[in-house]
Amino acid sequence: MIKAMLSALLVLVALSSTFGKYIPKTGRRTPQTLSRGWGDQLIWAQTYEEALYWSRSRNKPLMVIFHLKDCPHSQALKKTIADDVEIQRTLDEDFITLNLMYETTDKHLSPDGQYVPRIIFVDPSMTVRADITGRYANRMYAYEPSDIKILMDNIKKAKKLLKSEL
Repeated sequence: MIKAMLSALLVLVALSSTFGKYIPKTGRRTPQTLSRGWGDQLIWAQTYEEALYWSRSRNKPLMVIFHLKDCPHSQALKKTIADDVEIQRTLDEDFITLNLMYETTDKHLSPDGQYVPRIIFVDPSMTVRADITGRYANRMYAYEPSDIKILMDNIKKAKKLLKSEL
């Protein structure tokens, strides 16, 4: 009796851990090491140059996440983004994604300084969208876990601007 109850409990725990996670239309993908935990089911570019190429050739906006492995703010935002099904679905279907733990040589990606976490949007014409910002005046591209609605609005804005401007 106890073995049956433990088995049933184990099955329920296993099933509940799969609910709430984003699964692409094409089925579950093997997690990439490039995701670094930001969304294991997303396809991540390896370099900024590769991401720009994919963005231009696929006519999709690029979302660049700057973060540090040991930064508590980066870790908190990573968990929030990775657990948000709507963000994961939108990024998978409509965006090129890149997460970097180092700065690039492109100064346009740090218009108000080099801090983490920072999220910058780039359109397929390779224009950094400096007009898509978070809620902070001193760190315009910073987001916190409590800013997830603002981030989702900005993701939608980047997608909408792509369709209306190109």
